Amino acid sequence: MSHPITMFTGQWANYPLAELAPKLKAIGYDGLELCCWGDHFDVFQGAENPDYCNQKRQLLSNNGLNCWAISNHLAGQLTLDPNDDTRSNGFGALPPECDNDPEAKRAWGIASMKAAAKAAKNFGVKVVNGFTGSPIWHFLYSFPAVSDQMIDDGFRRFAQVWIPILDEFDRLGINFALEVHPTEIAFDLWTAKRALEAIGNHPRFGFNFDPSHLLWQGIDPAEFIRQFPDRIFHVHIKDCKVMLDGRNGILGSHLAFGAPHRGWDFRSPGHGQVNFEEIIRELNRANY
Repeated sequence: MSHPITMFTGQWANYPLAELAPKLKAIGYDGLELCCWGDHFDVFQGAENPDYCNQKRQLLSNNGLNCWAISNHLAGQLTLDPNDDTRSNGFGALPPECDNDPEAKRAWGIASMKAAAKAAKNFGVKVVNGFTGSPIWHFLYSFPAVSDQMIDDGFRRFAQVWIPILDEFDRLGINFALEVHPTEIAFDLWTAKRALEAIGNHPRFGFNFDPSHLLWQGIDPAEFIRQFPDRIFHVHIKDCKVMLDGRNGILGSHLAFGAPHRGWDFRSPGHGQVNFEEIIRELNRANY
């Protein structure tokens, strides 16, 4: 079974798409998964102007490339995060006037996610990948003590914010794929189940499966696919390696990625500990 291999452009958003596309085609990719920041894809223009979408399609086509998904991770993060520090100032395409204003960031993030559904429709893709953020990630270690009510309230808040977004996706026939990831409402298998339950198993909510964020937590990535076979809407091929030697900690010790004393780190595919053969077999079983 053959699948198109694409490159997510988010880490190269500083490159104009017209310069990046031929470079990635020369490497051998079938297409690009366009990030919704930089000049790669603007969801507000895409939602309002079909000609904008046609121009992006033509640029890809001129370079022998296709697109099957767009990704609006940064805007999605703003929808549920506290947004109460400077880290998200200027996030993605966030207007400068929203900097340092948590609720302005949130309102813009929600509007951007809804626009992404319409832009995806106009652009001819079926999936928008992204993040949700989380109002309760900072409660991960339960000290000071975190009550069950506080966690329940966090999942209710997720439902309150995201059901209207997902209803817009449903109206337009587009799926949203959450990248299960630290700092999101769903960061492991059980929180993924709980997130689905919180929104009544909304048909447009699924997952951008990325094994690199699961393995270091001790979760079998293939088991995640077995648990959610009909909710895997998109896949990222990323690798990681756990390096616990009695000194390195699994939480990363506030060390930057690449630092030698981290307890885990990302790796190029095939150079870490992810069993990609097992994952591909499970994806095929799930008819991905």
